[in-house]
Amino acid sequence: MSVFTAAADQSVCTPLPVLGKDVTVPLVTGGEVTYAALDYAASTPALQRVWDDVAAYAPYYGSVHRGAGYLSQLSTDLFESSRVTVAEFLGCRAGDQVIFTRSTTDSLNLLAAALPADCQVFVFETEHHASLLPWRDARVTYLNAPRTPAQAVATLERALADRDPHGPALVCVTGASNVTGELWPVKELAAAAHAHGARIVLDAAQLAPHHPVDIAELDVDWVAFSGHKLYAPFGSGVLAGRSDWLRDAEPYLAGGGASRKVARRADGAVDVEWHTTAARHEAGSPNVIGVYSIASACRALTEAGFEGLVAREQQLVSAVRAGLAEVPEVRVLSLFGDDAPRVGVISFVVEGWNSSHFAAALSAEYGIGVRDGLFCAHPLVRTLLGSDPQEAGECGAPEAEPGERSLNAIRVSFGAGTPDEHIERFVRAVKELVSQGAQWKYRTEEGRCVPDRGTAQV
Repeated sequence: MSVFTAAADQSVCTPLPVLGKDVTVPLVTGGEVTYAALDYAASTPALQRVWDDVAAYAPYYGSVHRGAGYLSQLSTDLFESSRVTVAEFLGCRAGDQVIFTRSTTDSLNLLAAALPADCQVFVFETEHHASLLPWRDARVTYLNAPRTPAQAVATLERALADRDPHGPALVCVTGASNVTGELWPVKELAAAAHAHGARIVLDAAQLAPHHPVDIAELDVDWVAFSGHKLYAPFGSGVLAGRSDWLRDAEPYLAGGGASRKVARRADGAVDVEWHTTAARHEAGSPNVIGVYSIASACRALTEAGFEGLVAREQQLVSAVRAGLAEVPEVRVLSLFGDDAPRVGVISFVVEGWNSSHFAAALSAEYGIGVRDGLFCAHPLVRTLLGSDPQEAGECGAPEAEPGERSLNAIRVSFGAGTPDEHIERFVRAVKELVSQGAQWKYRTEEGRCVPDRGTAQV
């Protein structure tokens, strides 16, 4: 029986076709099962549409911005038209730049390198490390974890009120938590930032795959996201938004493509005239395959319709939360409470279980891929777990033997390509593991909890 008991809603999409949907994996208990990929928050599977588009282009691959030949010209046109597609996907304003990077982390480090002198940065401790850590050369104010969206806005307003109103300032905030999936009040935070003369950058890594992101409507100054979380492989990311700080900054990388003119002076030194466009920060041969895959994913999600995608994902979220609520030993982690709107990212702990042990059993005995650890958001997870930083292990590493108290968490995440069966299997597996225990013995090996292949079933 399906997890969905309500009548079918015509606005709800069916799962989008993704690569790997028919891949089978072995179980330690014998046989094979179709793999249930429920780690979308780390990397989404590639949309079949994206893969097909890339495969169709691949024979025509050529050097971007580098050649007069037909394939080079075609690749350059593809690269630049992809920039237009991404700008439309994000609702960019006139004058905004779209810069292609390697990832969200790379995008935010690029912006950090472009900050004006003596810029003050405000960032909540709840951020992913990609948006928590890049601001090493700025004056950083870390804000305590809020417990409601309204508290988040009030906390930011108080912090901004105490700053020097004449100096530059930047607020960095996530759109959706990579730990709890909860949506943050981005528009309200942007209004608070601008009211106090600060700018704001949105980390949309977990938001863009699940919800439309409109720079103009949200009134944010920049948006950063990664292709590998948007159903687009090949290692590309985006930083999009205002051009002035980026235009005035030193190039993120010095090299070919970023320079317009280079000349030797009589004294032997080199004079360089840098581009003022996005090319200023895109030195080197660009990842045209990665960029094109992002543009393809943007088109595919837009054409599928976010209204239907969001509606179906909310059904999946409700099914997972309802299933976990039936297991008293499970505690779902949350900042804003059960009623907070969220995307398909849910983290939890299970009483009496080490999180790494539980995740290993889901994989080895049920063919379900989830994530365990601190999810590169150590301060947030420790706040939610009430653990001491000295206690917890590194991200993803088991900090205790199987069965001992867990200091990390388990994260299940899903999206546009997730079929109902994967959710049903996950809920069933959680209930069976908690009520019946694991069917196999496990041990810690090189920082991971793994099945003990030399031990019979228990």
